[in-house]
Amino acid sequence: MKLSPTIRDVILAPGNGSFFYDDQAAIRAGAAHDGFRYLGAPLTSGFTTIRMPSRSLSIGLVLADDVIVWGDMMNVQYSGAGGRDPLFQVETIDAITRSVVIPRLLGVDVSDFLGACDGVFAYHEEKRLPLAIEYGASQALLRAAAHLAKTTLAEVICSEFSLPLPDRPVPIYAQCGDSREINVDKMILKSVDILPHGLINSREKFGASGETFREFVKWVAKRTQEIGEPGYHPILHFDVYGWIGLEIGMDAEKIADFIARLADEVPGYRLHIECPVNFGSTEAQLDGYARIVALLDGRGTEARIVVDEECNTLEDIGLFAKAKAAHLIQIKMPDVGSIADTAKAVLVCKENGVGAYIGGSCTETDLSARAAVNIAVATQAEMMLAKPGMGVDEGISIVGNEQSRLLSILRYRRSQSNIRNVMQHWHEKGP
Repeated sequence: MKLSPTIRDVILAPGNGSFFYDDQAAIRAGAAHDGFRYLGAPLTSGFTTIRMPSRSLSIGLVLADDVIVWGDMMNVQYSGAGGRDPLFQVETIDAITRSVVIPRLLGVDVSDFLGACDGVFAYHEEKRLPLAIEYGASQALLRAAAHLAKTTLAEVICSEFSLPLPDRPVPIYAQCGDSREINVDKMILKSVDILPHGLINSREKFGASGETFREFVKWVAKRTQEIGEPGYHPILHFDVYGWIGLEIGMDAEKIADFIARLADEVPGYRLHIECPVNFGSTEAQLDGYARIVALLDGRGTEARIVVDEECNTLEDIGLFAKAKAAHLIQIKMPDVGSIADTAKAVLVCKENGVGAYIGGSCTETDLSARAAVNIAVATQAEMMLAKPGMGVDEGISIVGNEQSRLLSILRYRRSQSNIRNVMQHWHEKGP
């Protein structure tokens, strides 16, 4: 008997993210550490302290056969910064979900993933729903569609977007957090494809004229040679949170000079610099990043620019991709909203010859991380973040194992399809 594609009920469960929400403005202004916490008053609306434990809200869809599929809502570490949604408040999100989203969910056909997303995430009172709601509810809707079809989440995405079943892994990128040296060693010993992020989010970590950062980059490159397996040669990716611009000025040529010189100091390595500068708005970021990209391309350097801040939604990503205002665009999934939009964003990047990096945040959950893997593999993004958390091992395990299992399933599906084709040919034509 065919399973009904309807939702019988919806349940909610408050939970925890895997790291903390941090007030970027206060940290950038020089907030001092006291152990793991920051001292001083927060500067970003919604924060009661500079560092707050991240929280999440799970949404469970009760399907016709009583199976319950889940998705997790949360925001990113630096909520309220760079044009992002404000700090995640469980009570607020719970209230909107119950009053607006659940009535919509009870009326959708979950076998139509894209159609369900369009219906559930329609504007309310002329405003978009909080992106955290889109993110979590779309995970649950994708799992519902996969349950009905008896497939993986990736296969639903491939079907919805007419993509071939993938057979290649997506390179994994790990982030070290503040425990830089120990976690870099962990990444190298585990032969991570792309490393280490670096968390260069303060003047202390960047240094006068960037000297502290430059020394760290050179140390990471040297360390890969000292303790890495023979032939190990990762991409070096550093997130500097706008500090190149803050420290040496907002001039595109000076920023390009700094990055090109840094690339020369680690010859043979492909170098990614994420958020070299924040020009303060999407429009200014588009113009400034396009100029930096053109300058670096003209010099033939191995350095590549990655945009993050002020490039949040699917619409933003389309603007940056078409303007070639980055070599790579971080598709920061909780900021994009619906994971259907993440899939669309990867395809927009590919259409415009720009790299797509499926990112997210350390504040996410194991559930959202596994959904992200399915999107990344289905769309064949250029790279994906090992998440959640800042412990390195956990993110690499969750994302790496999910990818390995997924690719094994897809190989099995392909082999079974080949067997069926042979049997059908034999039946129709004879041996």
